[in-house]
Amino acid sequence: MTTPTWDPEQYLRHAGHRARPFADLLARVPALPGARPRIADLGCGPGNVTATLAGRWPTAHITGYDNSPEMLDRAHTEHEGPTAGGGRLDFAHADARDWTPEESYDLIVSNATLQWVPGHLDRFADWIAALAPGGTFAFQVPDNIDAPLHALMRELAATPRWKDRLAGVLRRTGSVYDPAVYLDRLARLGCAPDVWRTTYLHVLAGEGPVLDWVKGTGLRPALTALADDPEAREAFLTEYRDLLRGAYPSAPYGTVLPFRRLFAVAVKGD
Repeated sequence: MTTPTWDPEQYLRHAGHRARPFADLLARVPALPGARPRIADLGCGPGNVTATLAGRWPTAHITGYDNSPEMLDRAHTEHEGPTAGGGRLDFAHADARDWTPEESYDLIVSNATLQWVPGHLDRFADWIAALAPGGTFAFQVPDNIDAPLHALMRELAATPRWKDRLAGVLRRTGSVYDPAVYLDRLARLGCAPDVWRTTYLHVLAGEGPVLDWVKGTGLRPALTALADDPEAREAFLTEYRDLLRGAYPSAPYGTVLPFRRLFAVAVKGD
């Protein structure tokens, strides 16, 4: 899988839909043990949802971590600094593939990031070890790698025209585990886990809205691989757009994109 180059502007075009799962995740996070909580957001992106943590925990010191310079630049510019409740919001470079906390946290949260981290299940032990007793590890990931959105992308990339340019580039099946696997691992690490799935029916507006959505996320590796050849990039997008229109037909009120996500909230034992 190619490490993608991220585009904050494209990602934020559907910010409302993308932020909702994070709000639903936080709604299940219990009270944190610290009076002035220390919080890490792993894979913070442009920082827009990281900033909402200060609404729930106004005195917290919150650090968003990401490995994308483009996303971090946006987060630093728009969200960094003191928060209204007396806390602080800052951002730093880190890669979830090898991030090992150097301090204790009351909450480690990750929003739509771990699907990009091969073997992320094996990182949980280090992260949970860094939680204060009674602290929480919470994450959500897209759980739709077999949906037409991704299946058509992979099928097109494997055709004779594209396979030499895009072989091994895209995220594959197996990048997200079964919910029971997460529950078992979190429980064995001394946590009380709550794991569930939800399917959102996003109603998208505009011309080619499903392509516009995926250009901000799942299609980034292909766009990165074709970045040096604008003509090929546009040809691939045209073919993919036509396939998506057949899989996600428009209606008078918009285009419905079913999108399944997996959630986990794990509270560390005292």
